Amino acid sequence: MKLTNEIVEEKARELGFDLVGFAKVEILNDEADHLEDWLKRNFLAGMSYMERNIDKRKDIRNIFPEAKSVISLGLNYYTPFLHSEKKELKNENLAGKISRYAWGKDYHLVIWDKLKILEKELNEIDPEFKSLSYVDTGPVMDKAWAVRSGIGWMGKHTNVINQNIGSWFFIANIISNYDFNYSEIITDHCGSCTACLEACPTNAITEAYVVDSNKCISYLTIENKDEIPEPFKHSFDDWIFGCDICQDVCPWNIKFSENCEVEEFNPVEVKTSIDLFEVLKMDDETFNNRFKESPVKRAKLSGLKRNASFLLK
Repeated sequence: MKLTNEIVEEKARELGFDLVGFAKVEILNDEADHLEDWLKRNFLAGMSYMERNIDKRKDIRNIFPEAKSVISLGLNYYTPFLHSEKKELKNENLAGKISRYAWGKDYHLVIWDKLKILEKELNEIDPEFKSLSYVDTGPVMDKAWAVRSGIGWMGKHTNVINQNIGSWFFIANIISNYDFNYSEIITDHCGSCTACLEACPTNAITEAYVVDSNKCISYLTIENKDEIPEPFKHSFDDWIFGCDICQDVCPWNIKFSENCEVEEFNPVEVKTSIDLFEVLKMDDETFNNRFKESPVKRAKLSGLKRNASFLLK
């Protein structure tokens, strides 16, 4: 049986994906030029892996030679919780905020399971269907393909925005050897809005569509392996893991965010912040148990303690 856009979309939505789009495989010339300019400006900070595999990022046929299409999928992770438990602590200034995407189970684990099922089902419908999927863990420009697939446009904060649900969604891409009817690219709807640029406390969004990782709270509290530079003291707005400020102030999120239906993304023990002194006292066993399937494990205990100490200075 021949696969169609409708069949793929139906199967994807049955698994809980909120957005589905299709793009023709082409060389990402403009996107690669933007990436190379970003690298030349040293905005990658310590993420040296971004300098590798440029040829694969530019042309995914260097990863999957048979590639004809990219199916981009969006999975909403917005949950109706705030950093409310800070008020329950004796001193709310001693709590560190955790980025919304890390409140629940690691999204990689959730999406990988869904992708495995989806790709298997599509292959069963047509054994000629071959695929390779990624969830921001390989040399694939996931946001670029999401835009090319029409599930959103690149916001000035460099997150992809969808008109119906905002930017609170994870992106997954399936590279396939199949031809589909391709989606229309959505035009940029940020207009003259500069809310994200103005709200960033470290001025990490140096200009529209450009983020300097050296100044980004998300980078500095997660992937950064060094000490946090002193000039950022008192600029972190209590963020201990990641940061949501640019998305929190986005008018598209304020108006159109919808609660997700994935229970695994709800806060573990309804905690969206963590006591800083609790972090400083934490041992490896406690850390591993508390964040067993959480993205917070990416920072490692040493990184989380560094972040807590920085917030307490």
